[in-house]
Amino acid sequence: MSRRTRISALLTVSFLLTVTGCGGGTGNPPPDAKATASPSAQANAEGAAPEPASLPRLPASLTGQRLDWKRCEAPTKAWGSAAKAPGDGWKCATMLAPLDYRAPDGETIGIALIRSAAEDKASRIGSLLFNFGGPGGSGVASLPAFADSFTALRTRYDLVGFDPRGVAESSGVVCRNDRQTEKALRIDTTPDTPAEERTYLADSAAFGADCARGSGQLLPHVGTANAARDMDLMRQVLGDDTLSYLGFSYGTELGGVYAHLFPAKVGRFTLDAVVDPTADYVAHSRNQALGFQRALENYYKSRGVSAQAGTARIVRLLDRLDHEPLPTGTGRRLTENLALTGIISTLYSEDSWPDLTDALDAAEGGDGGELLRLADSYNDRDAQGHYGTAQQSQRAISCVDAKGRVTAAEVKSGLLADFRKVSPVFGPYLAWDLAGWCADWPVAGEHETPEVAAPGAAPILVIGGKGDPATPYEGARRMVEELGDGVGVLITFEGEGHGAYTTGNRCITGAVDDYFLHGTVPAAGTSCS
Repeated sequence: MSRRTRISALLTVSFLLTVTGCGGGTGNPPPDAKATASPSAQANAEGAAPEPASLPRLPASLTGQRLDWKRCEAPTKAWGSAAKAPGDGWKCATMLAPLDYRAPDGETIGIALIRSAAEDKASRIGSLLFNFGGPGGSGVASLPAFADSFTALRTRYDLVGFDPRGVAESSGVVCRNDRQTEKALRIDTTPDTPAEERTYLADSAAFGADCARGSGQLLPHVGTANAARDMDLMRQVLGDDTLSYLGFSYGTELGGVYAHLFPAKVGRFTLDAVVDPTADYVAHSRNQALGFQRALENYYKSRGVSAQAGTARIVRLLDRLDHEPLPTGTGRRLTENLALTGIISTLYSEDSWPDLTDALDAAEGGDGGELLRLADSYNDRDAQGHYGTAQQSQRAISCVDAKGRVTAAEVKSGLLADFRKVSPVFGPYLAWDLAGWCADWPVAGEHETPEVAAPGAAPILVIGGKGDPATPYEGARRMVEELGDGVGVLITFEGEGHGAYTTGNRCITGAVDDYFLHGTVPAAGTSCS
């Protein structure tokens, strides 16, 4: 997260694989995957068209396309370790998909894919598709990074990752350059004066205009429903009768939307670190304030410090930085904005709590360097000052999805006090973010909440973590309810961190692996500690 964007709901093994693990792909789409970016914002001003009752059938040229799998090149939109080619055992290709599913014979965009073939060809089940969250996360870059967590699944499945439309190599949304991003990160996004408020809101509105200029007619078509349709096209192109899928974080929302649109095509599905499908624009942010506050309090309890005392310590540090940013030894200064980003980056995983301890101690001693390093990693900034585009894609996708729009007046008249009560640390940012996130967005939102009801679908495992900071446990329960009777199967993880499967917990991995490999559905209400 940067405080310029909503807290990212992206699966992490450690903070180094939050947004840093995003971005990447297979290179540019081939010439016949028509580019859709346009400098004109006029096409976006009308907003997204209403969803028709039924969509035209896709042409055979798309459903019957043969993918040209080749050795993967290094990603072009990622920094650090994510920018390296994945090496032997991985092949990459580009699938063509309609820009607009209402006009499937029209323009196409390229969807970047990566695959590792099943090791046991004789017992191969099919393809297993992954999404690691965001929205805005690159599956092409993330899947090889997480591959060691899926060793058992790799025996009988082709592991397949992809960059959703509007992300990284899949006709990725581009809104701002490095200089503009750096400048925006210096803006106070919890304004205390009328001047700060005007600056914040003006920049928020300018972001949407920048996206319209940079990504043209693509913007109305990058929503989750279209990404789910792309997944069903992948299923057909990959030759599978049903879709097997493992989605984390935002990937659970994407999986739920797919199940709603294509219930008869649901194969073996698992949703881990679940986004609450009943939460609207405001409730989603409030849920995150609650989740990260819980994680912070659990961190302090692990150190023998009361939740109240620990919270007060962070508030004092942020207030200090709001008035006087700290030196970092880099020529840049640690602002309140960047400090909160650094703190959040360590709360995704209990393994990162020692980094938080070191960074807070250093900051309170007058050195902001450690918190800045954590913030830069989360913000996908390399040592040369280059930024990845994952957070730009995240904002574009979520603003196309959500109808909710909040004014600054509404924030000040009640939401700010409510959010601050939920979390004195994270509440103020998330309350103000409501007013800025989709301010003057050039495309209308599609829904208040995503539709995930999937009557008749095969069983879907739904894993909720009691200590999940980004997607609180309550969301898993609500996903089970929304999927419908006999579809969602709840598994509870009594542990810390965002996502349970990749923690190595034997109870969780055993249940999920048995389901994917042998079709064994665990008992509803299973709890793993």
